[in-house]
Amino acid sequence: MKIAWLAVTGPDSLVRSALDRLEIIADTYLSLSASVQAVLPTLLAQRNSLRKQLLDRIGLNHAYLESLLRANPLAELLHAEGGWYAVLHLRRTSASDEDLAVHLLRDHHVLLHPGHFYDFPSNGFLVLSLITPTADFRQGLTHLLAALRSIHASPSQI
Repeated sequence: MKIAWLAVTGPDSLVRSALDRLEIIADTYLSLSASVQAVLPTLLAQRNSLRKQLLDRIGLNHAYLESLLRANPLAELLHAEGGWYAVLHLRRTSASDEDLAVHLLRDHHVLLHPGHFYDFPSNGFLVLSLITPTADFRQGLTHLLAALRSIHASPSQI
């Protein structure tokens, strides 16, 4: 139910021109669905309570992920200044991030994104959603860490 997000900055003359073109694109190709338009007033009315719930969950999940990685340094958690994703950089891997993501889903039931979805320039990056319900996130991390341990022990299994 994405409504939109967009920020345009720069010199005024370029911003105005960009906004004019973006307006045409948005009106032509990115119109809101009828269902989103219908619930938009309710969504906007609930935004403050939803925002707090999301921020709390993101904070809990991030702190738990940090604590697990301190105890199990199989990957490095990259610093983020915002957002609801955590980026892991695997210290040792020869597999592509896509092959690793597919292996984790197929064989370990862990769903995450390969780093190349986010334009990381090399392999070894995995992206996790921090808005996953906390119990599911923790269970997924248990599976992920077990999978990373087995991959480190036998890298050819991917």
